[in-house]
Order: sequence, then C-alpha cells, then structure tokens
Amino acid sequence: MARIKGGMTTHKRRKKILKLAKGYRGRRKNLFGTAIDAVWKAGVNAYIGRKQKKRNFRQLWIARINAATRANGISYSKFMNGLKKLNIQINRKMLSELAINDEKAFATLCEQVKKSA
Repeated sequence: MARIKGGMTTHKRRKKILKLAKGYRGRRKNLFGTAIDAVWKAGVNAYIGRKQKKRNFRQLWIARINAATRANGISYSKFMNGLKKLNIQINRKMLSELAINDEKAFATLCEQVKKSA
C-alpha cells in the first residue's frame, strides 16, 4: 500500500490560518507559528469584545436616559421605577432613542411618571 503524505491538508490548514492573520503587523502575518498565536489571541479578544459591547451600549443608553430625565426634573432611578409601576414596558435602547429624537414624547413619559408618584 502506498504512503499518503499529508501535504495538501497541511497546506490548506496553514493557508487558512495565514488568511486569518492577513493585515497583522510584522512576522505575525507571514510565519505560521507566530500567526497561530496571533489569530488565537485575536479570537479570544473578539469573544471578550462581544460581551463588552453589550455592557457598553447599556451604559450609554442609561447615561442618555439619565441626562434626559434630569432635564425633565426627575432622577433616572425614580423614572425607571415609575415606568415599572405604570406597567410601561419599553427597553432602555428605545427610551434612549426617544430621548434623543423625540423629546416631546419623552417629556410626556416623564410627566406621567411624575403624576403617578
């Protein structure tokens, strides 16, 4: 039985890693061993980044809502508590968009919360 060498599969595997390392600086884009480490670390950072992105956006939305509620004379925590008591279910992303794009509607929400308190 003839010997089968793994050249084709090895070449494909290396090519795949080097393709992922495209655009990296220095030897990280050319040398297979270095590229493996760089691609692995980039993958880890990307995974972490996907989690942090959610945190950062929630933080941004809360900051925007807080600024808008204070401009309408109520604190963020009292506003959110009032919405919960009034059974108004609207997420922070949409509240943030309302605060930026439709200030009258947001002011109306703030007034409803103030009345209920």
